[in-house]
Amino acid sequence: MKPIMPSLIAAPAAVRSFAKKALVVGMLVLSFLATPVLMPSAGKAQDARVAKSMAALKDKTAKLGAPKIEGTDAVGGKDAPALYFGSTKMNNNSAVVDEVAKEGGEGMAVTLFVKGGDEYIRVATTLPKAIGTALTGPALDSIKAGKPYYGESPVLDTPYITGYEPIKDASGAILGIYFVGYKK
Repeated sequence: MKPIMPSLIAAPAAVRSFAKKALVVGMLVLSFLATPVLMPSAGKAQDARVAKSMAALKDKTAKLGAPKIEGTDAVGGKDAPALYFGSTKMNNNSAVVDEVAKEGGEGMAVTLFVKGGDEYIRVATTLPKAIGTALTGPALDSIKAGKPYYGESPVLDTPYITGYEPIKDASGAILGIYFVGYKK
């Protein structure tokens, strides 16, 4: 009987090691390629400060309860649907947005919009001159399509680094918008 060469005995271990390395490299390449698909909006990376404040805003409103529209309320001189989280009405109530803005640091702006017809109206905001005004700019098309928008966007003609995400009810209907951002 002819002796087996040591290199042949090691070959299966070497093949397994190579396969593991190839799998890891393949997963890294796949995650790199998938990253743009998983971002909230095409070609726009989330700013860490905006992402943190958005998470805080969504968390604080979720703790109040599910979002809903119930009746109307005067906001900034116009009638708007009344946005609630649980039993807490958000219209003209700046407690949550003020708290998130304070946590976000100097220059952080926070707003809750409600959908009123074809527009989205600011019903709670840290921007006093903006209450009752409607959303304009590049985020509007993303929100109307039910998608978030992250990136630069003008807020009352001032450039901001922003994050906008739709507020949806249990059925998936868009009730309004979460907004956080800071001056560029």
